Amino acid sequence: MKYIAAYLLAYLGGNSCPSAEDLTSTLESVGCEIDAERLELLLSQVKGKDITELLAAGREKFASVPSGGGGVAVAAAAPTSGGAAPAAESKKEEKVVEKEESDDDMGFSLFD
Repeated sequence: MKYIAAYLLAYLGGNSCPSAEDLTSTLESVGCEIDAERLELLLSQVKGKDITELLAAGREKFASVPSGGGGVAVAAAAPTSGGAAPAAESKKEEKVVEKEESDDDMGFSLFD
């Protein structure tokens, strides 16, 4: 994430194609440790691509991600016809919560 932030800062500063040295100097100026492998991976993935197109594509992907909370409101609004049904619904809700908790870091850390 810090490499993306440094890339975007350099881009906003007028550097349309930041190099590894540009990003390294930005990150070192605030005391970050540099992982050259991750930095090169980022640069290889954005090489030759327009940053505005990448941001637009990312925004489209985020639009398809559920934002949470909607499922609980729908379940609470649904009418129930029997006494056993609420217990079954609460078990389903608990299972959904457990699944979300198991994906807390989704394979990466916020500060990597």
